[in-house]
Amino acid sequence: MDDPYQNNVNQQVTEGGDYTYTQDGGGHDGYPYQTDYPPQDEDARSDATEGADEDNQMYEGEYQGIPHPDEIKEARRAARAEARRKARMAAQQEEEEDILPEQYENIMEDCGHGRFQWFCGGLCPAQRLLGKRKCLIYVLTIDLVFSFLSCFAQSYGFFLFFRFCSGFGIGGSIPIVYTYFTEFLQMDKRGEHLSWLCMFWMLGGLYASFTAWGIIPHYGWGFSIGSEFQMHSWRLFILVCLFPALAALIGIVFMPESPRFLLENARHDEAWMILRQVHDTNWKAKGEPERVFTVGNIKTPQTQEDEFIEIQSDTGTAFQRWTVRHMTMLQQVMANVMSLSAPELRLQGLFLVIVWFCMAFSYHGLGVWFPDMIKYMQYEEYESKVRVFHRERVERFHFNFSLVNQVHREGEYVHDKFANIEMKSVKFESSLFENCYFEDIKSTNTFFETEKFKNCRMENTTFLHPKKGCHLNFQEENDIVIYLVSFLGSLAVLPGNIISALFMDKIGRIRIIGGSMLVSSACTFLLLLSFSQGAVICWQCLFYGASVAAWNGLEVISVELYPSSKRGTAFGILNGICKFAAIIASFIFAAFIGVTKIIPIFLAFAALVCGGLVALKLPETREKILS
Repeated sequence: MDDPYQNNVNQQVTEGGDYTYTQDGGGHDGYPYQTDYPPQDEDARSDATEGADEDNQMYEGEYQGIPHPDEIKEARRAARAEARRKARMAAQQEEEEDILPEQYENIMEDCGHGRFQWFCGGLCPAQRLLGKRKCLIYVLTIDLVFSFLSCFAQSYGFFLFFRFCSGFGIGGSIPIVYTYFTEFLQMDKRGEHLSWLCMFWMLGGLYASFTAWGIIPHYGWGFSIGSEFQMHSWRLFILVCLFPALAALIGIVFMPESPRFLLENARHDEAWMILRQVHDTNWKAKGEPERVFTVGNIKTPQTQEDEFIEIQSDTGTAFQRWTVRHMTMLQQVMANVMSLSAPELRLQGLFLVIVWFCMAFSYHGLGVWFPDMIKYMQYEEYESKVRVFHRERVERFHFNFSLVNQVHREGEYVHDKFANIEMKSVKFESSLFENCYFEDIKSTNTFFETEKFKNCRMENTTFLHPKKGCHLNFQEENDIVIYLVSFLGSLAVLPGNIISALFMDKIGRIRIIGGSMLVSSACTFLLLLSFSQGAVICWQCLFYGASVAAWNGLEVISVELYPSSKRGTAFGILNGICKFAAIIASFIFAAFIGVTKIIPIFLAFAALVCGGLVALKLPETREKILS
């Protein structure tokens, strides 16, 4: 028996896919259970029930400034729609950002590796708005200008100021060079060719030590203009050291911008032209000029922030445009710095800081310690062989033989002749020279302290006046050992550079860094057994040769661990930590010269072991596509 209270409802599907519900015998003519009429919201049904006309009725909260409920609903709907739109855009942008690194890697593989990369690497000894090439031009210009000014500084304060400003340019160029060159390399060539790039530091060191050896000892190359302006040979040395930086600046002017930077800033046409140039240059050098660059459309993201910057940068007054660009650049720099503490980067960043600090502390500390230790050993050797003459009186004597390692205290020299001789490491203290004749004297490290000269004649001698610490003449021969130490130290890194370049992509960055630091620590420990200048120089060369591989690996992995937008900032901070560690180490290691060599050697050994073990915790990046 049918339930009289139960409605007999039939479900039907319309052609549009909507469901309609009708009672038996209903439909449009029966009791209206149909739902295919336009739906109405709750307020509309309520108003219809009460017979109220919303258009003709004044909202009572209008006089109190209270938003109408409909306005609130509309605002909420708009907010939800905007949130959904932003979520879709963020998801789309994240997808595009994931595509770009792999797409760019494929393009660089198609471009090949050859003449273009070698030429680019040879020239390379705020970034997001300006570009890596433009930033590199700026910092090299700063270095050149202030280095040039330091050549002519006539006071110690100005010289330090100009060198300090020049340091900004040098420090700024280092992270840009590595990030710029990296973006022209494909994955399987990054480790090798970044290591070859590091070899140019060795060439720079050889150039500096060789030119210093050839220029600084020649005091006669200097000149004076009056008593205010003096141009000595060491100033000429600084001027000659500008030539490599000048060559790099001229070369980078003719180099293109990083295509990765252009793609990330939606400058597709410029990036495509540069990538085609790289492709054609490499394949033409390989004898295949017929190869065609087949890359077409390159999909890259562009954020609303970039669009806003572009709009604001092209509108308003010149001052407003300048303000927008530089304020935006400052905000991005600060945002980049803060983003380095993100959870996914925090731990590996801490490990890198530790390894960089330990490596710089030991390397630069020993770099100061080696030459100072050699000079101290020379001083000890001199002290052990020095001859002391006290209150001697010499009359009418012709000194025709060299005076070496001697100290003359309170002596008297009357009617004596000093001619055609060499004085090396000789000191006259509180002595009297009366009616003496000096001619063609060549001296090295020779001093006349608190002397009295009476009726003395000097020929071909630049001795000016008897004051404490004044040399007999200004043609002092610099100790060849110091230049030799610098030259050999720079040359010693050549084997380490070659080994790291050949094996960086084969055995990985982590093994190169950890192994190099541990081997370097062993060389440091063996310095305890060095008791001669030759032994110290030998272990210095071994230390430099072993440790350079760790430097190369550190610089490669520091570039590869960070995404493109943070790479330059991270490398700059790590390089700043390196300089900070070098300053600390210089003070500490120098303080123990002549006191003990155990503490400096132990500190360097401990830092290298600690850094090498921490380096083993870093992730391997040799097969990582640059993000």
